[in-house]
Amino acid sequence: MTSGFRKAIFFVLLVGVAAAGYQFMIKPANQHLATARQRVDGKRAKLAEFEKATAEAEDLNRQLSQLEEAIRFFESKLPPTSEIHKVLEQVTLIAQKQGLQPKTIRTLVRKDNNGYVEQPLTMKLVGNFNAFYSFLLEIEKLPRIMKLRELNLEKDRGGEGEIGAEFILSIFFQNKAA
Repeated sequence: MTSGFRKAIFFVLLVGVAAAGYQFMIKPANQHLATARQRVDGKRAKLAEFEKATAEAEDLNRQLSQLEEAIRFFESKLPPTSEIHKVLEQVTLIAQKQGLQPKTIRTLVRKDNNGYVEQPLTMKLVGNFNAFYSFLLEIEKLPRIMKLRELNLEKDRGGEGEIGAEFILSIFFQNKAA
């Protein structure tokens, strides 16, 4: 064997070892690395989804606390049902203070809702328009939640600026059953 032939065999063996090493060691390692990267990327995507969901949950918790605060505020404006006579007395006193004459005050059917009770009252007042306007402004200042609906104003033939007002005033109370 000549030295050139030995060098050629040694070169072929080296190339063969390199090819075998690549085929049996590097290629499977690269495949394993690629699948590991896919799993890591999938886990990172899931982590990003979880972070987004956590941020949304924290936002929902913040909104929930704001809503609970608003509910507490409105509940503080709702007197207990046992105070209905006090509210009626306040409304009547305001009407009389403004110079209006209450003709009729009747309670209508009470509406029980989840968390509150609505007690509608039908009222008829007679007096000066400016006094009625002042009455509405005073009712608005009361620390109660009230709603004025079905307002009918008629000009009174008795004098200039005199009106008859018929309306439904709904007063809201706490519902103890809720």
